[in-house]
Amino acid sequence: MLAEHYPLLKAVHVAAVAVSVVLLVMRALIGLRLGPAAVPRPLRILPHVVDTVLFGSAACLSIALHQYPFVDGWLTAKFLALCAYVVVGTFAIRRGRTPTIRALALGGALVIAGYIIGTALHHDSAPWRW
Repeated sequence: MLAEHYPLLKAVHVAAVAVSVVLLVMRALIGLRLGPAAVPRPLRILPHVVDTVLFGSAACLSIALHQYPFVDGWLTAKFLALCAYVVVGTFAIRRGRTPTIRALALGGALVIAGYIIGTALHHDSAPWRW
């Protein structure tokens, strides 16, 4: 049943990924320039909504494709990289004690996001085979 909605699910998922990364960058840049406390309330709430859509669409895609984390290697790598992205992203937004640490964490989060996107596009966890 979900398979027939695959194109829509994928479009929603890809859009949510893009919006999620843009929101991370916006929050991190505002935090770098003005301090983490200066991030406006809507920019602190909206990412939770977007990430809920992102995770929901990911779960639906996983079910539709019959591919699951900890069963399929590429999806396991993507899931574990996502966990790393979330942790590093928190340092980019708020937990980094200095602007330098927050800037480095933002760069790291973007590298991880690139890896996640590459893994998703190629269904392969090894970047040298892309």
